[in-house]
Amino acid sequence: MAESTPKLRIRPGQPSDIPFILSMIKELAAYEREPDAVHSNELSLHQYFFGKGFGRGPCAEALVAEVDGTPQGVAIYFMNFSTWSGAVGLYLEDLYVRPDARRLGLGKAMLIELASIARARGCRRMEWAVLDWNTSAQEFYRNLGAREMSGWHVWRMDESSIQRLADTTR
Repeated sequence: MAESTPKLRIRPGQPSDIPFILSMIKELAAYEREPDAVHSNELSLHQYFFGKGFGRGPCAEALVAEVDGTPQGVAIYFMNFSTWSGAVGLYLEDLYVRPDARRLGLGKAMLIELASIARARGCRRMEWAVLDWNTSAQEFYRNLGAREMSGWHVWRMDESSIQRLADTTR
């Protein structure tokens, strides 16, 4: 008997997906060698994905990738703004597919859906970061037409640095 082709589906995340989304964030952190770095919880994710974070609407969105009705991947993204292009952009914060579901096309399907969302919202660019050691991801993105930005380095302030700076006297 021949194996059937798995049914892939990409859909917007729903409030009921929060436990799955959190589990995927934790799996990604472990994959990226930072298993203890996750401070998200179901309440905070619900607030920022579906509630009113700081008096605004949702701050981030998610796509859920399913194989035969079972969630196996997630893409977390948000909108940003480019002063140079004078338009919004889509920033992909996380894209993760469980190891057993890789090579089925979920990552590409989520990126296609994100590109469709970006086009519909008038985005002039999509951006994301890739770890320097993750050469398989770099090749995957390159094959889809993305390119590494040369001359730019990501800078970050952690919570304690933000607190120190906010407490600084002008």
